[in-house]
Amino acid sequence: MGVDVRLRAVVALAQAMAAAHTPRESWLAAAQGAREALGGSFGALSVWERDLGRLKVLVNAGERTPDEDEFPEDETYPVHQFPEIAEFLHEKWAGGGGPHAWVETSDGPTGGDPGYCHQRVAALRRRGRGCCVVAPIILHGRAWGELYVARPLGAAPFGEDEADFATVIAAVVAAGLAQTERLEEVRRLAFTDPLTGLANRRAVDMRLDEAIAGHRADGSVVSLVVCDLNGLKKVNDTHGHAVGDRLLERFASLLSLCGAKLPGALAARLGGDEFCLLTAGPSADEVIAVATELCERSASLEMGEGVACGVASTGDPIGNVTSARRLFRLADAAQYRAKAARAPLPVVAGRDGAVIRLADAPPRGESRRVFRDAPPPG
Repeated sequence: MGVDVRLRAVVALAQAMAAAHTPRESWLAAAQGAREALGGSFGALSVWERDLGRLKVLVNAGERTPDEDEFPEDETYPVHQFPEIAEFLHEKWAGGGGPHAWVETSDGPTGGDPGYCHQRVAALRRRGRGCCVVAPIILHGRAWGELYVARPLGAAPFGEDEADFATVIAAVVAAGLAQTERLEEVRRLAFTDPLTGLANRRAVDMRLDEAIAGHRADGSVVSLVVCDLNGLKKVNDTHGHAVGDRLLERFASLLSLCGAKLPGALAARLGGDEFCLLTAGPSADEVIAVATELCERSASLEMGEGVACGVASTGDPIGNVTSARRLFRLADAAQYRAKAARAPLPVVAGRDGAVIRLADAPPRGESRRVFRDAPPPG
């Protein structure tokens, strides 16, 4: 393979990883790009999970065998069976060398270096492959995982020159993975409340828009629980904001715990003392049962004065819901009713006739705030 061809392959790999929007897309771009650049039939990317002492396969690309999924859930190997990443590489570094790819064949190692090949040789034979090149991936100065590219039986084995090229490719992959990590951290911060670790308002808006689109398409039930933590100001004024923050964190944990009973539920802090639970799929009765448990358990929190909770669900008779704003207004109005009445249990739009009227035309001087995107009072 000429220098120009290799350069184009490296550039294509870097561009593919840069264009990835998710970790999975990045992993696939790495494995597929490495496979193509090295002329292999199969490529894989694995990460070393230090705490669990294993190599976990993230992606398999190319010509896969029946036991190889593209994105395997549980394809892992004890690191002692493939100890290069934990021992062999560090021995090389200790001697002043850098991480370097190596080649193995189904007949045994090449170049007279035994390495730690016995498990890889067996794996090559079991899957009908003739040779492989394994390149360590170094991220943030530490062994992160490995890139693996194989060729079928009968194909020319990888040479030392291709092992050198695989080392370069692994460095490009490491740079791409570092970028993916940074983007994921930015995304996490953009959609996460920093105090509680729950989703934030931006995440709720996006998920709710998607859920309402699904509701319009197939009638799936969408429910929104809006909660106002009672007594937070009193806690802050009496005990200080650090204690108030602990109350917010404690309620956030309780919201997450209760929400986990509803498959796919999103627990979020909207801001201040306001929280919400968003579901798509569970019935209105299931959501109300969880909201009821949340109210009951919140009442026993050491600090605060329980929670005011409002529920709006397309599974109830609340009229035609064509926008996220409409469902938010209804849940807001139900929560306002619960707050005003000091209701110990959730108030449910569609089961309390006043809620829909309140959402459509909140009376002057009575609402403690303007409902989200509500029309002005008539």
